[in-house]
Parts: sequence; structure tokens; C-alpha cells
Amino acid sequence: MSEHEKQPGESRTAGEIRQQPGTWPEVARTVAAARADIDRLLGDALVDPRTRIVLTGAGTSAYIGEVVAPDLARHLGRPIEPIATTDIVADPGSVADDRPVLLVSFARSGDSPESAAAAELLQRLAPALHHIVITCNPAGALARRWADAKNAVVVALPDRLNDRGFAMTSSFTGMTLAALLALGLEVDVDAAARAAEDVLGTAASRAEAVAAADPARLVYLGSGAFKGLAREAALKCLELTAGAVVAVADTPLGFRHGPKSILDDRTVAIVFPSGDPYTRRYDDDIARELVEALGPERVLVIGSDEWPIPGTAHLPDSVRAIVAAIPAQSIALACSLAHGLTPDNPFPGGEVNRVVRGVVIHEFPTPAEG
Repeated sequence: MSEHEKQPGESRTAGEIRQQPGTWPEVARTVAAARADIDRLLGDALVDPRTRIVLTGAGTSAYIGEVVAPDLARHLGRPIEPIATTDIVADPGSVADDRPVLLVSFARSGDSPESAAAAELLQRLAPALHHIVITCNPAGALARRWADAKNAVVVALPDRLNDRGFAMTSSFTGMTLAALLALGLEVDVDAAARAAEDVLGTAASRAEAVAAADPARLVYLGSGAFKGLAREAALKCLELTAGAVVAVADTPLGFRHGPKSILDDRTVAIVFPSGDPYTRRYDDDIARELVEALGPERVLVIGSDEWPIPGTAHLPDSVRAIVAAIPAQSIALACSLAHGLTPDNPFPGGEVNRVVRGVVIHEFPTPAEG
């Protein structure tokens, strides 16, 4: 058992948070092994300048698309649309049009009903579909469906990224990294892993200090790639605390337009600052404003002196986000434990499930059927 795997008496979730730096080189090797197939599919898909690039998933998997889209759009020089599977399934007519689609699907298990349905709907409605499946479960329904399809490539990540805990942690950062590499962004994986190791050294104690403040509300703020991370961080807190701690996410600029109403004397705010000097000015502005409203003890800036993320200044925000995910995951875990919950199963009554249940996929009528 490696030093980052589950230790006796601790939750799987804790071990899956700690294992992340060690999994990232494995992710890079997995994508490299599929490089020829990925490049063939990308060549077929992107030769047409009209092809839409759609990144999809549900919940945490949807937020992967939001994290990687800004840097990948700059890298590829074309728009990228993160659209959740839940949006595609509920209103496919608003997504499919007369353009071909390069669909990148993210799925921990691949067994959520919307994962399969979203791809099938675009296969049916788009004039052409090119599909990359990035999953942690080669035995899942999504991977099995597309494994032998001529218009698809399945990238199955190492088994230990298929988190056994309730909430996605290492599966989130692993699939995020895989997406960046698959679509051609150059990533200094070793630097990211070293930074994550440094962050892990103090993550648990810093997170416990946040939980000890007994926050009733957590606010996560970030722009660009960090907007997606902020949404994921808020979801992680809601999941692992079974809703006992209300968590919301926004951008620093958007937060002032009404959502700022959530602030009270039991709120802790966390800001994920951008590495871009222009964008960072807005992050710094909101951090100062929050300190005035809440006091310095209730405002955290991830990447500042109070919670440093060393060795990442040269990395794009989407890569810095996978390192910054570790503080967010650690805070959610610490708050879960502080509320006396079991992080691996915060909903013992089954109100919310690791793989979503209860979804009925309804037949979408063809235009002729009305």
C-alpha cells in the first residue's frame, strides 16, 4: 500500500484525496498510450471548422468541462462549450443543430442514465458525432457502449481513480488532467504533482481550522477555470456534509449582483485567484471586500501566504485548479467529520446516491412525430 492510499481507520475519501499527486503521472501515461487514436479522431472531427466542441458530464463531471474549457479554447483557437448531460437530456433540441459535434464525455462510473442518453441523443440528432469518452470505469455502460464504435475513443483511467468514496475527488482531478492532455495542452505534470504534495502536507490541519470555525455557509469564488472549481468545491461541501453546511459558488464579479446576500456572521468565503494578472485584480478586489464584511479570519485566498500553493506560477489556471482542488476537498472532508458524518456514506438513508438513481429517460420525438 502506497503512502497515499487508505490508512487503517480512516475513510476511503481521505485516502483518495491524498493519492492524487501519485495518480497524475499514471493519467499522463494512459493518455499517451491512446494518443494515436485520439489524434485520429481529433483530425476527423476538427477538419471541419463548423464542428462544435461540447464537453459534458453530470454534477462533478460537468464541472470538469467548465474548468478546462477556457484554456482549451485558447489552445485550439475555437469555442468550447461545457454543457451538462442533464441539460442535453432535458432539452436536446437546444443543443443539437446542423453542425457536427466533437463530444467529450466525462464519467466516473459511466452508469448514470444521463451519461448514456446524452451521447445517444447527439448521435441521433447531430449530422456527425465524434466522441471521446474519459472515464474511470472501463466496465461502465458508457465505456462499453462506445468501446468499439468507429467514431469514438474510450480513455479508461487507472482503476484507483474510480473513487469508491461517495464523492468524486481523485476521479475529478484525474479526468480534468486527462481532458487537457487529450486535447493537446502541454502540461507540466511533474510540477503539478510536486505542488500537490506540498499542499497535502498542511491541507488536513488547515481544513480542520476552517471546520473548527463552525461555518453554516461557505462561499467559493473564482473566474475562468476557477469558476468551475468553485462550483465543484461548493458541491463537494454539500455532498460530504449532507447539506448541513450550505455552500454556494460564483465569480468575483457576479457575486455582487445579488448572491452576496448570503453573507452573515457564520459565513466563510474562499477565493481561488487566477494566475492571469488582469483577472487577478478582480479576485483581489473581492477578497478585500470580503475581509471588510466578514473579517480576515473568515476569508481564505487559496494560493496566498495563508494557504500557499508553491511551484504553480508558470502553470495555466486549469492545471493550477487541480492542485487547488485539494484544499477544497480537504475543507469538505473536515466539515463532514466535524458534523459527525461518515464521509464515505454521508447519506445512509439513500437520499442521495453515489451513482444517481430514479432518472427515467423519456423518448425524444423526431420532428415528424411532433
